[in-house]
Amino acid sequence: MSQNKLPADPLALILGVVSLVLGIAGCCCYGFTAIIPLIMAIFGLIQANKSLKEYAEHHEAYSPQTRSNVNTGKILNIIAIVFNGIIVFLTIIGLIFFGAALSSDFLEDIENNNQNDIDEEVILIEEDSTEGTWQDETYETANDTISEEVEKEKSIEEIMRDIDSRY
Repeated sequence: MSQNKLPADPLALILGVVSLVLGIAGCCCYGFTAIIPLIMAIFGLIQANKSLKEYAEHHEAYSPQTRSNVNTGKILNIIAIVFNGIIVFLTIIGLIFFGAALSSDFLEDIENNNQNDIDEEVILIEEDSTEGTWQDETYETANDTISEEVEKEKSIEEIMRDIDSRY
């Protein structure tokens, strides 16, 4: 009888090694890329378990070397699942922690700014009430001077003449 390879002989081993390497590289990217090697390791473990089940049923059809390769791939995939799972878990915890910290700082800033705005309005009202007289305000732009005057009832024709004379 010929000795064949198990279906996941190269696949489980390759997926285990690649998922470990990508998981370690994922640590450099703050764990955001660890989900991909986690999925790869889970797929490799499923394939390795199927192949080992096949070997248990028909062990005379397959070589012991191919069983050893699949078993090594299974172990590498388990290590990769644990390692990448920890990285994904820590990334999620970190996002929750920093998100809560940023949102609480953001809310405190909003509350402080609202309180400062209220204080400024009170100060402005107090300053306006102490003066007691109205003063004309002058605003200057690049080439024009616009003066704001308090005008009593004017007719539309007078307003139009004023506009025409200014421009």
